[in-house]
Amino acid sequence: MGVEYMIDMTIGHYLDYIASKYPEHEALVVSGKVKFSYKDLRNITNRFAKGLLKIGINKGDHVAIWATNIPEWIIALFATAKIGAPLVPMNTQYIEREVEYILKQSDAKAVILMDGFKDINYVETIYKLIPELKKNQDKKFHSDRLPYLKSVINIGRNIYPGMYNFEEIMGMGSVINDNELYKIQDSLNSQEVIDMQYTSGTTGFPKGVMLTHYGVLNNGDAIASRMKFTIKDKLCITVPLFHCFGYTLAVMACLSKASTMVLVDHFNPLVVMDVLDREKCTAVHGVPTMFISMLNHPDFEKYDFSNLRTGIMAGSVCPVNIMKAVVDKMNMREITSVYGLTEASPGITQTSVDDPLEDRVSTVGYVLPEIKMKVVNPDTGEEVPNGVYGEIMAKGYNIMKGYYKMEDETRKAIEADGWLHTGDLGMIDKKGYLRITGRLKDIIIRGGENISPSEIEEYLYHHPDVKDVQVVGVPDEKYGEEIMAYIIPKEGSMIKEDDILAFARQGLARFKVPRYIRIIDKFPTTASGKIQKYKLREIART
Repeated sequence: MGVEYMIDMTIGHYLDYIASKYPEHEALVVSGKVKFSYKDLRNITNRFAKGLLKIGINKGDHVAIWATNIPEWIIALFATAKIGAPLVPMNTQYIEREVEYILKQSDAKAVILMDGFKDINYVETIYKLIPELKKNQDKKFHSDRLPYLKSVINIGRNIYPGMYNFEEIMGMGSVINDNELYKIQDSLNSQEVIDMQYTSGTTGFPKGVMLTHYGVLNNGDAIASRMKFTIKDKLCITVPLFHCFGYTLAVMACLSKASTMVLVDHFNPLVVMDVLDREKCTAVHGVPTMFISMLNHPDFEKYDFSNLRTGIMAGSVCPVNIMKAVVDKMNMREITSVYGLTEASPGITQTSVDDPLEDRVSTVGYVLPEIKMKVVNPDTGEEVPNGVYGEIMAKGYNIMKGYYKMEDETRKAIEADGWLHTGDLGMIDKKGYLRITGRLKDIIIRGGENISPSEIEEYLYHHPDVKDVQVVGVPDEKYGEEIMAYIIPKEGSMIKEDDILAFARQGLARFKVPRYIRIIDKFPTTASGKIQKYKLREIART
């Protein structure tokens, strides 16, 4: 299936296009604090872009950003896009060792950072990595640990030795002529890398996924089209901007249709529900755990969700009953689900607002325009017919250029003919919808039987006292692996392991019944909300 057009522009040029078409329309809102029109956003972006040029950031230089969902993040995104300096988003929960790895591996020439987040002091972390910084009042330094890094820019009112201030960069940009900026902007190509997203690093070292203007912008447009976004939509962005969920599925989706971005600094169920109500948002994205925490919040009934219409639930397998609860209780009658991964910009499939509810809650939709997808036998690589499970593969404009400075890893991920190995297992049903069963490494092999954790999770979700559940495989001498279920009970529940076991035996084949069950308060997650199953496996061994 084709599309009416593909956007063959850079992100910077497309922002200019939208700003000229809808200059006074709200582009960015931070509830009670900031409101920018698209014209405002373009003008502020231009000033910051020129400030970056003034301190020596040029086309091709990598600029890291370490901050929560604040307006400066959006400004930095568009400013670096305008000068062709790929942005390197950093996880807000990184600690010193991880920050050093990302800055070094990415060859970042500059880093933009806020003061800190929760119990992590970003400024002190940078000073530990670059002790020379405090001694350089002229803000010029050389670091043996980070030889490529030449500039540190702080977001906020405080002044720190050796660091530029965000407003200082804005001021420096005012002395550069717009023509100089646009000369550079016009030299850029939409097929060039502009976003370097690091994989979550749940196993091994994170890899820098190189994504293009064309890939993320058109993927965002395709996502927005499936949700029927228009200029009238207001998306609450609570998923992290440092993740493709925030970068592409939120920011690029809004930009593509001139929709309004409503930023929430970081996810807090009470804050998000308040923003959804007060700003009259029409859409919100989230991983299942985010929606679960709102639905189960004691103040849930106090908020008005009548303006909500659509959004995305993605990031992990979405339980059917949670999807239905969001439709019924949050008025998200046109909610969609997306399947993808960072290496695919990230969307590969998505449901449409026009799809029957049953398809929207039980599948992750059908392939997006101008993208190819197939399911193959993991052992042979042969494509399997619809209705047969296998590894999902994808090909198209959205596939990454590769992993930065990791050619061997790139060759393992992408076949010579362009097909990307997702490492995910799924099946295309007779209607062409994709159903996800898990990751290749998540499959539990018990006594020769291949068992999908998601199937067990989906069943256990139906127990009236279960708030959330995750199933993993744990080592077993007899069967090779056994099944372990971690249960988060609903508030006030006195449920016991034996109750879950009895319920499992009622509806699951014997070999699918968990051998071990553990009641816990919360799951270990990444900053973007994804549950870290490998940590659950580690807990099981203790």
